[in-house]
Amino acid sequence: MDVLMIGGTRFLGIHVTDALRARGHAVTHFTRRTIGDRRTDLARLGTRSWDAVIDTSGYRPRDVEISARYFAGRAGAYVFFSSVSVYDAADAAPDEDAKTTATQEYGANKAACERIVVSTFRHRALVLRPALIVGPHDPTDRFTYWPVRFSLGGTVLAPESPAFVTQFVDARDVADFATHALERGYGGTFNLASPPGAISLGAVFDACREATRVRSETVWADAAFLAAHDVGPWIDMPLWVPASEGMPGFFRTSVRRALVAGLRYRSLRETVRDTLAWAKGRAPTRAMHAGLSPERERELLLAP
Repeated sequence: MDVLMIGGTRFLGIHVTDALRARGHAVTHFTRRTIGDRRTDLARLGTRSWDAVIDTSGYRPRDVEISARYFAGRAGAYVFFSSVSVYDAADAAPDEDAKTTATQEYGANKAACERIVVSTFRHRALVLRPALIVGPHDPTDRFTYWPVRFSLGGTVLAPESPAFVTQFVDARDVADFATHALERGYGGTFNLASPPGAISLGAVFDACREATRVRSETVWADAAFLAAHDVGPWIDMPLWVPASEGMPGFFRTSVRRALVAGLRYRSLRETVRDTLAWAKGRAPTRAMHAGLSPERERELLLAP
């Protein structure tokens, strides 16, 4: 296949590019650093056509409308990377048929972008809704914090309990599924995440200990303690959102449709190991963008 990727030079796009090229497909990137901006420079592509366009960076509905309309007669398929954030987090276990009624700006914008792509490409539209994407090249540290923290050893402050169920997906598994779906001509919408209920914080931390082989101890802080000390979920404590937030579907998204269509997972051990190896190669002075600073963690561990 001859594939044009809008964006694709960071994190998920890197893995999608690698997956496509590993299968022998040609990939061209349309970015501001190469060809230009989708809002003003699509004409630079001339009369070329593509087997598929992959949109890894669409967020503003107007921008996605411009690219979808432009490629409607120039591409066989349009792959749009959306998010499970399009769902109302109060839904207990949303599947692809659940209403996309997110009220937060990010989810609402992604849902609007989806509608534009589907209305333009119809059966040729492939909408992928990943949960939290993790793995090497992740700039957010919303998963990376834990392998890095356990590699330092000592006493680790953790949220709630080892039985707390979380949900995420390795970027490479997303990329492999996107490639698989394109090769088979799939259209429609697919949630991409670990199976609901399959991964607990305890399992994540056990994988971190195995990968790091550094002695550590975990102190579990309940939600009341963390709230009382202004420790927020998700960013301060990655992979965790307490029940009090009223978001029961946040870690329970159904992936049955994608599993039937061919979604496969690498092991949690591999995700942790490779993420840590990548993180160790970064600048040693780089501050983490998620998780607790060492000073803040020590302060909380000493708190009554």
